[in-house]
Amino acid sequence: MKSHFTFTKQQRNGIFLLLSIIVVLQVTYFFVNRPSEHFTVNQEVLKAFTKELDSLRLVKLEESKPKIYPFNPNYITDYKGARLGMTNEEIDRLLSYRKQNKWINSAKDFQQITQVSDSLLNAISPYFKFPEWVTNPKSSVVSSYAKRAKTYAEKQDLNTATAEQLKTVNAVGDVLSDRIVKFRNKFPGGFIADIQLQDVYGLTPEVIQRVTSEFTVKTPRSLEKINLNTAKVEQLVTIQHIDYDLAYRIIEQRQLREGYKSIDELTKVKDFPINKIDIIKLYLSLD
Repeated sequence: MKSHFTFTKQQRNGIFLLLSIIVVLQVTYFFVNRPSEHFTVNQEVLKAFTKELDSLRLVKLEESKPKIYPFNPNYITDYKGARLGMTNEEIDRLLSYRKQNKWINSAKDFQQITQVSDSLLNAISPYFKFPEWVTNPKSSVVSSYAKRAKTYAEKQDLNTATAEQLKTVNAVGDVLSDRIVKFRNKFPGGFIADIQLQDVYGLTPEVIQRVTSEFTVKTPRSLEKINLNTAKVEQLVTIQHIDYDLAYRIIEQRQLREGYKSIDELTKVKDFPINKIDIIKLYLSLD
């Protein structure tokens, strides 16, 4: 046992040096790396930071809400009415009223016709946009003139109208007038009927009404109509808004029906563009 505890002077010095290093390291760790036990939070800064986060969150929520742009309630469609929160019955009342060629000229008229609730009216009526001659009639002469529709003879020919002439219509500027002329010139002979204006990009129903109140097709291009009950696929695809898939479905439906009795029966064909039926009718016959 004595041999295990007997060290030379050099060994003792080494042991003391090692112990000294261990003590120094322990003391250094204790005083230098000792974690702080107390810290303070600036409550005012924290409150301001939290308030800023809440405001940013509210802005984000507001941006995610669907936006409503000014519109003329006379041209509300089924889709538009549903997005505004109207019921099917309220939309049907409006559409029935418009089919009689009657017009709504105020928020009060809108509620009387549609019977929407006060809360819905208050929410959407600020976005109503009526023609200027309705909201700000300059004189009884202007108002009476606006109400009087031009006769066929008084209107200009839409197939010969220039872009400059079209720009005389309110809300038709350089871009829209140029589009109308370019679209018309795509067809040798021009338009067949006024309804083809619906295919001009950017023309709203309101603007189309303004155009057709001043212009109409007086010299329609000559057209040999296609017999719907004998037409082949190659003939049907020459018609606007009918592609090969739709042409095959039209013929398939014709075979099931043993012939069409009315062109309106096309609306029963799968994926038929119902909103373009009046344009497609221009090219078809049952004879």
